[in-house]
Amino acid sequence: MKMNCEYIFPAIFHLNSDDRSYTITFPDLPGCISEGKSLGNAIAMAESALTEWISYLKDKGETIPQASAPSSIAVNDNEFVNLVRANIKDNRAVRRTVSIPKWMDDEVTQRGLSLSKVLQDTLKEKFSA
Repeated sequence: MKMNCEYIFPAIFHLNSDDRSYTITFPDLPGCISEGKSLGNAIAMAESALTEWISYLKDKGETIPQASAPSSIAVNDNEFVNLVRANIKDNRAVRRTVSIPKWMDDEVTQRGLSLSKVLQDTLKEKFSA
């Protein structure tokens, strides 16, 4: 079973001449806009915006449009088209039975922690390493 879905959409990167920042728009996703202070930041911001936009569409059960071919997108002199990738993770909660030593369970309860949150945070840290 596939855990993640990958989406790739073309984005228009517009160089703002006044401060050399970038404004990013997605022709296939009206309203999906972002900005970046540098090219590297703009690419990261575009990935974040696309990921959030596609996640929202999926959560609402809306149709995700077909991505246009980059060559079909007209740009001005201060713009370029770049493909942007969104890797959408399945964030639905699942129930799992876990076993931990009694002393750990007592400590979690005493500290007022959520065992589920501690486990999720620890796994996220482990997977990003």
